[in-house]
Amino acid sequence: MSGVRVLVGTRKGAFVLTADGKREHWNVDGPHFAGWEIYHLAGSPADPDRVYASQSSGWFGQVTQRSDDGGRTWETVGNQFDYDGVPGTHQWYDGTPHPWEFARVWHLEPSLTDPDTVYAGVEDAALFRSVDGGREWQELPGLRGHGSGPHWQPGAGGMCLHTIILDPRDPARMYAAISAAGTFRTDDAGKTWRPVNRGLHSGGIPDTDAEVGHCVHKLAMHPSRPDVLFMQKHWDVMRSDDAGESWHEISGNLPTDFGFPIDVHAHEPDTVYVVPITSDAQHFPPDGRLRVYRSRTGGNEWEPLTNGLPQRDCYVNVLRDAMAVDSLDACGVYFGTTGGQVYVSADAGDSWAPIVRDLPAVLSVEVQTLS
Repeated sequence: MSGVRVLVGTRKGAFVLTADGKREHWNVDGPHFAGWEIYHLAGSPADPDRVYASQSSGWFGQVTQRSDDGGRTWETVGNQFDYDGVPGTHQWYDGTPHPWEFARVWHLEPSLTDPDTVYAGVEDAALFRSVDGGREWQELPGLRGHGSGPHWQPGAGGMCLHTIILDPRDPARMYAAISAAGTFRTDDAGKTWRPVNRGLHSGGIPDTDAEVGHCVHKLAMHPSRPDVLFMQKHWDVMRSDDAGESWHEISGNLPTDFGFPIDVHAHEPDTVYVVPITSDAQHFPPDGRLRVYRSRTGGNEWEPLTNGLPQRDCYVNVLRDAMAVDSLDACGVYFGTTGGQVYVSADAGDSWAPIVRDLPAVLSVEVQTLS
């Protein structure tokens, strides 16, 4: 019988949760790297045993880990994230220059076809690639070298490159999202990049319709329809039908259009999930009721999914990398909270159950579907 492996990164270690295809009874393995912040774990689509992890500490800095047995054992691999050439500067909040500094790896994105190729999005915003299983890393400098780079400013969580999407149809095309610069696309495997933010509107920046400067929180794509992108932005849920060339709002009847994660059903490219929170100042669900919202129409019309979720006195947050879907026939949806709960829905969101309740604050959730 097929099953799933859920990879959970937390403030104090990594956890590997496994179950069969029914997703009712779970084995919890961890913590791995206890006491360390694990910003992201990502499994390779090309090898179900290959997993990468971003391990970080204020005392000891950044460590990159790799597992070749599904997360049971780990090996420390390379950590040479050096900015290409002369780093230069970018703008700080007040417009003064600030040197580019490497802080941590926010996101890991393994290749769709090669288990030894993996991309890393880092803070300060840059994109790196390894072609030897994470042992050596080289920056793809065309992104940071885009003419707008010196004008990028950090979001509240830092100037992080937090989302990398690889186009399954075209290996030369990928997307990167940066807080708070916006979304960028390459069509030549990372040599050159351009912003794809037309249609985004952001208050609080000098030009609300600027080419760059937008605080994008997360992007999502369905592999069967790679020209359609969904975005959760700092205010506004957005959609593009032309590979990012233009965007339009699909917030519709959501109770609030502020949130962090967004994801797409594995088999229904018009079924989208978000988790609204009250505001950028109040990072908890509206009215203390934890609700995932689902649109079956690609946006605008949203329904609250509450069965099995706490509907009173709940003041957790769900971070940008803390939602994922599996590819079983009955698509499973997963998310983790800053309160340490990890929830699963084995019926595409109709009902929910906790896998675990008392982990450290959850930073990321990824899923591997196992045969």
